[in-house]
Amino acid sequence: MGYDISDYEDIDPLYGSLADVDELIAGLKKRDMKLMMDLVVNHTSDEHAWFLDSRSSKTSSKRDWYFWKPPKYDKDGNRQPPNNWAMILGEANSAWTWDERTGEYYLSLFTAEQPDLNWENEDVREAVYDVLRFWLDRGASGFRMDVINMISKVLTFPDADIIDPDHKYQPGDKYYANGPRLHEYLKEMNSQVLSKYDTMTVGEMPFVRDEEEILKIVSEKEKELNMIFIFELVDIDNVPGSYRLTLRDWDANEIKTMMNKWQRFMIDRDGWNSIFCENHDNPRAVSRYCDDSDEYREFGAKLLCLMQTTLSGTIYVYQGQELGMRNVPPSWPAEEYKDIESINYWKKMNAMYPNDKEKLAFAHHVLQLKARDHSRTPVQWSSAPHGGFCKPDVEPWMRVNDDYQEVNAHVQRTQSDPDKLSVLQFWKRGLASRKEHKDVFVYGDFHLIDEHHPKIFAYKRTSEKEAFVVVLNFSKEEVKWTIPADAKIQTWVAGNYTAGNPDKAVEGEITLLPWEGLLGTANL
Repeated sequence: MGYDISDYEDIDPLYGSLADVDELIAGLKKRDMKLMMDLVVNHTSDEHAWFLDSRSSKTSSKRDWYFWKPPKYDKDGNRQPPNNWAMILGEANSAWTWDERTGEYYLSLFTAEQPDLNWENEDVREAVYDVLRFWLDRGASGFRMDVINMISKVLTFPDADIIDPDHKYQPGDKYYANGPRLHEYLKEMNSQVLSKYDTMTVGEMPFVRDEEEILKIVSEKEKELNMIFIFELVDIDNVPGSYRLTLRDWDANEIKTMMNKWQRFMIDRDGWNSIFCENHDNPRAVSRYCDDSDEYREFGAKLLCLMQTTLSGTIYVYQGQELGMRNVPPSWPAEEYKDIESINYWKKMNAMYPNDKEKLAFAHHVLQLKARDHSRTPVQWSSAPHGGFCKPDVEPWMRVNDDYQEVNAHVQRTQSDPDKLSVLQFWKRGLASRKEHKDVFVYGDFHLIDEHHPKIFAYKRTSEKEAFVVVLNFSKEEVKWTIPADAKIQTWVAGNYTAGNPDKAVEGEITLLPWEGLLGTANL
């Protein structure tokens, strides 16, 4: 899926060439835009020249560019991996892959095709820094750093705690997420490379929850990264401490608590937030946090837009999110899911419960709610075959979502109902408003309103000169809400049920429709 890099300084011919990248960068700069590259340096492909050299012999000069360990043996003499860590994208498998040629295991946290680099080796770090320089010299302006908090491991490689006795292998993130030398490596990368260019950096950092640990990375004075992706929101329905493809119930109060915590924390402690609720590793946000039915999909998508465009930090909008694209329907069989995580999960569940229709139906339900495939279907450009993603006679790599004739960019660009904005038009208006009032929405202060309401997430954003109030009904019911006196609303200026100003009172009790969001100006 693009995360097993066999050459850091070239483009896969399936997608184009370095000349195409040069043209892209030049075209972006003409439009006052910049390109951030996706940097994947926790691991390489097993086809990368470094790994081919490393696995060629135990005496290879690059043998210690990766983690190699001899096998263990159980009481019956059966060969076993060095520890009980589970593979992240296939938890039924070991995170260690056996290499027959040299008779040792190599660490491959994600899949066997993605061996982990050994950042303890200074030569590895220097080679990685050369990759950064290659792209920055070419005109890239920064990096999204893939699972960058996994580059430092606990080198004794202890067994993970047993959290699921039904599984042979267990989550080992305690020993490879935010490891002992992570901050040293990030500071070194910054001082040797990033500080010498005009760059922007965001680190993908799963598993980390500790506020002080996060602050060490994003605080201006620490000189590590500009910001990170904090996973709390996109992990909201995971069973704590377990695997990603699990389910648990949650409510609007949890979203409110998370958002309040990180908004206040970064404002108070000189950090910086990334604002996102959808990406290539998660299902579609409108299906996950709202209601993706035909009746409410647009309102839910706009509700999430209203939230994101009014929170402090840097917004990341994932392809198709601006259209309100949703998960594929429950009618799709498991065979339609192409992602390695989905395939491994379905294989595991069938092996564990081969004749249990109820368990397998639940497993399919989990896929339909949480598989990464949902965010990887072809973008829906038009109502043409394959959603306009490719020519009619070309078969796309994955089937387009069934709703492409109604949910697509062309329909939303050309919508002309004076009383109703499309999701795309709503996003454009929201982003324009955010830029116009950036002192409030990007850099301003943040305070919760009506902190304990079970369904309403309301907050006030303020700068020295102006203030706004945001009210979000995170439920499928009508809610009667009494506006607190400290809101001090002047007038409602935007909402997701109308293109104009919402016709609602600014004090006393109001009725919020299912998934309704409101934005109002307020007194300081």
